[in-house]
Amino acid sequence: MPTKTLQIATADGSADAFAAFPDRGRQRPGVLMYADGFGIRPVLREMALELAEHGYYVLVPNAFYRHGPAPVIRLPEHIGEDVRPAVFAELMPLIEAHTAERVLSDADAYVSFLTAQPEVCAGPVAVTGYCIGGLWAMRTAAAHPGQVAAVAAFHGPVGADGPGLFSKLTAQVHLGHAEGDMTPEALGELNQALDGAGVTYSSEIYAGTIHGFTMSDTDAFSASGLKRHWDRLLPLLDRTLRNS
Repeated sequence: MPTKTLQIATADGSADAFAAFPDRGRQRPGVLMYADGFGIRPVLREMALELAEHGYYVLVPNAFYRHGPAPVIRLPEHIGEDVRPAVFAELMPLIEAHTAERVLSDADAYVSFLTAQPEVCAGPVAVTGYCIGGLWAMRTAAAHPGQVAAVAAFHGPVGADGPGLFSKLTAQVHLGHAEGDMTPEALGELNQALDGAGVTYSSEIYAGTIHGFTMSDTDAFSASGLKRHWDRLLPLLDRTLRNS
């Protein structure tokens, strides 16, 4: 499975990125994958490679490139609860500095870069994201109607921008919420807002999960939650990118 380390020109410099894609000659649909707050690391590379094996060109940018190449901070092999507070003490200033304006500026560069790659076929792309990356994915999809056909967000604060964001979406949406993040009442309110905006979506709580459940290098990891994530993500990409 071919991989590349890349540099993406942005309005504020150059973002380092990682890409994975099939080695079978023909062009593939493009997927922009936003990492969680911990950023690019082995588990994100593994997830990108797994998605690429299903026939996609997967681009994973370092959202915190303004502070240096990935990994921007030193991370342990396993991010357990014992080290999580210290890690987040370093990460939170980077997350807070990555404003909505920066997200949208970078998203323009990422989408333009992705669609220009010789390994990527013409047509729409998809965006997926984890944790805070889920919110960035939603912002990217809303800012690129017609270009982004699908967006998926997992254990992310997707309602943080309010219903105004949803009204801009033309992409099909899947939201996979951690049980520890979302009450049934809050889910009902979120889904009502999506209905009101006319979004084509699925939005559900993954039973028995806590925030970060897709990430196998954390204590939050849930094997069943990760499987459900693939069971929802892959059909979404198939019907929006292969049948467009």
